[in-house]
Amino acid sequence: MPIWATVVLAAAISPIAGGLLTGIDRKISARMQGRVGPPVLQPFYDVMKLLAKRAVTVNDVTRYFVTIYLFFTAFTTVIFIAGFDILLSVFALTLANVFLVITAYSSMSPYSHAGAERELLQIMSYEPMVMVAAFGYYLMNQSFSLDAMFRRGQPLIVSLPLVFLGLMYVMAFKLRKSPFDLSVSHHAHQEIVKGALTELNGVCLAMVEIAHWYETVFALGLVFIFFTWAPRWSIAVGAAAGLLAFFFEIWCDNAFARVKWEAALKYSWMVTAAAGLINFYTIIFYRRFC
Repeated sequence: MPIWATVVLAAAISPIAGGLLTGIDRKISARMQGRVGPPVLQPFYDVMKLLAKRAVTVNDVTRYFVTIYLFFTAFTTVIFIAGFDILLSVFALTLANVFLVITAYSSMSPYSHAGAERELLQIMSYEPMVMVAAFGYYLMNQSFSLDAMFRRGQPLIVSLPLVFLGLMYVMAFKLRKSPFDLSVSHHAHQEIVKGALTELNGVCLAMVEIAHWYETVFALGLVFIFFTWAPRWSIAVGAAAGLLAFFFEIWCDNAFARVKWEAALKYSWMVTAAAGLINFYTIIFYRRFC
């Protein structure tokens, strides 16, 4: 398939897949809480309703920042699926999240500012572990290109089990799940609820929701690369692993209360240091003496 066709297909399918996963998330969460829950397609109904509304922004730059946030989030997911550079994907998503923070800071709402500060703390918490996973990928493949995983003789999880566990730990940050939904929450019992998105509505809020769908697909894609190697049938194994990780995060979201930001930052860095250093030094020791 030509690369342009892959890019177009990834751009079109990713938000559909992300929206369906969000609908499944809501349905499973509702059942775990003893409720019937909304239809699986409810996220699409919500976005269509938001797109039909007139966006009332607190200043002229809000829509500009939100548009850039959506663009870079979509760019991240598309180049990841198309098999480009994993490091570029990580940097592009970080840039996207920075624009979300700027969007929250552009209003005068104290709730929005609190959400922006917590979003920055989230970035500081999960970004080191995501970078460790990216460098672990390079260490095992000698390339940041995502096509390199199809040339491996065994899945990445065999060589980097601790890095994978660390990535699963911070996955709650990326998917905005408890106990690490510090800046934005879809649960009404959280004291901040929409946090960084407090002042967004209409088209702007719809764009943020679509960006979250893209980000969900990217986050599960990070799990996918740990279980996919040379045989093409391993793609199904990677997809199944990604779905299992998603269901595990849904369970955590409904089973754990949100922790304080100090604990989230401290424990995520501890997990990153332990998982990364132990796994990397084990690989270096094995290559040198075995």
